[in-house]
Amino acid sequence: MATQLFARKPIQLLIEEMAGEHRLRRVLGPVQLTSLGIGAIIGTGIFVLTGVAAHDKTGPALVLSFLVSGIACIFAALCYAEFASMVPVAGSAYTYAYATLGELFAWIIGWDLVLEYTVASATVAHGWSHYFQDFIGIFGLKLPHALTNAPFDYDPAAGRLVSTGTVLDLPAIVIAAIITIVLVRGIRESASFNAVMVGVKLLVVLFVIAVGFFYIDPKNWQPLAPYGLTGISFFGKTLFGQTGAGGEPLGMLAGAAIIFFAYIGFDSVSTHAEESRNPQRDVPIGIITSLLLCTILYIAVSAVLTGMVPYHQINVDAPVSDAFRQMGLPWAQFLISIGALTGITSVLLVLMLSQPRVLLAMGRDGLVPHSFFGAVHDRYRTPWKSTILTGIFVALMGAFLPLRILADLVNIGTLLAFVIVCAAVLVMRKTHPEVERPFRAPLGSWVPILGVCTCLMLMFALPPENWLRLFIWLLIGFFIYFLYGRKHSVMSRHLRHEITKHGVSGAGALVTHTGAPPDDPHP
Repeated sequence: MATQLFARKPIQLLIEEMAGEHRLRRVLGPVQLTSLGIGAIIGTGIFVLTGVAAHDKTGPALVLSFLVSGIACIFAALCYAEFASMVPVAGSAYTYAYATLGELFAWIIGWDLVLEYTVASATVAHGWSHYFQDFIGIFGLKLPHALTNAPFDYDPAAGRLVSTGTVLDLPAIVIAAIITIVLVRGIRESASFNAVMVGVKLLVVLFVIAVGFFYIDPKNWQPLAPYGLTGISFFGKTLFGQTGAGGEPLGMLAGAAIIFFAYIGFDSVSTHAEESRNPQRDVPIGIITSLLLCTILYIAVSAVLTGMVPYHQINVDAPVSDAFRQMGLPWAQFLISIGALTGITSVLLVLMLSQPRVLLAMGRDGLVPHSFFGAVHDRYRTPWKSTILTGIFVALMGAFLPLRILADLVNIGTLLAFVIVCAAVLVMRKTHPEVERPFRAPLGSWVPILGVCTCLMLMFALPPENWLRLFIWLLIGFFIYFLYGRKHSVMSRHLRHEITKHGVSGAGALVTHTGAPPDDPHP
């Protein structure tokens, strides 16, 4: 059994699986991939989570929080870029883990990516809803209160869940449905739609920086870190920094863990390696360029926001547009609301675009039903069934779960994925030094090691209940894997055949080193 759990999937087999009618269409170049990265990164982080982090966790030290999170992401991004250039197929970190750490670790990270992309999409849909309501409010329009928000929220001051008096978040359902329809139509249409939205929101972000600069009051940056510069806990016990009413850590590092969500997106570029025209070159360019550009913009916007409005007066739901409203600039509020809606829509599009491609890779391997998750539409060449399923879950979660809970849950799942990817780079260099690496993370082993350490530090800075939610999610995943995935795994079935034919030692060597593919890679 242990041989099956840790059997590694050969790189040659990964590449062979892209052949025939099961592969996706190669239509994306470096500009489109970079645009997808920017589309996924800039949006909810700037337009929504800056308010949550500054108001509840960091104060003006939010600028430093973005810097710390950006550094952690750069280490992980370099590791992602190295893997994407080696294994240019769909699946992202799931595929990388399968090739280096074995099937069980691949399942863990694949299940973790389901958590990341689906819950992140729900978070973004929730944020889009608030900006949509803020936008129509400019014209005096208002939705019925029962349809404006999730039915409950987390109150950090009281440290408990409270009722909002609403039934569901209707705009979150509507935007999830619209994006699902666009995604089923095809990757070319989705990428073009995203490129237009990226252009609009970049102009609005630059407008916020340029105009907001003249309304900065340096007094609002004092004190710089009212909650301190730390904020690290270990399974619920705060080691460094202040604690909130609910026992959660406060401070600059705690804020870095919260706004880490803002950087989620660069890793989604790697899920589109199979749709890239020249993945060995273009995917690393898309990952690194989008991350560096967005980090600079994040730092600038957070400095402007905390300089315009005292941190305790920042609006949690629509912080940027509300800051300009407080400055007496309603026309700017209108423009920023348009940019926020556009930006958040592009984030939602890229995240919901990425999730089905991870499920597609898992379906190809038999870990989830191939007939459903591995199905590619005959005309549109998209994983249409899993795209529709993703849209349904995003709509339901966005309608009924609050922003704070969703954002924290996404962060810990994403950080775990980054830790595994960074560790897998070290393993791959040792076990497969002969594999061609068109892009290699610099500074030897330092980049992946620092990636592991910084991401673990941010994981420990998250509130303790997030660890519990993560463990529960992983337990559900183990249950599914041992009940279904292990029995239907293409690799495990091939391995059992080789055990019968050659014995345990011969089969282990065959699968791990030579990588003989199974007779039917698409059961």
